[in-house]
Amino acid sequence: MENNKLICKACGNDSFSEGKLDGYAALKPVDKVFSNGSALIFTLCQNCGEVASIKAEKPHKFTKSI
Repeated sequence: MENNKLICKACGNDSFSEGKLDGYAALKPVDKVFSNGSALIFTLCQNCGEVASIKAEKPHKFTKSI
């Protein structure tokens, strides 16, 4: 998580948690059919559930530039 304090844009709360989306919903490279891809890590507001950020757990799986 970042060093700076997050503030929810929807409700103004400053308490956040992280969650993971993986399995069949993993993010996969467009050009690689058989890649396992990467889980997505979500940072969300504990009060209202607003998603503050989404990041790939394994960004090195995505090497092709567009």
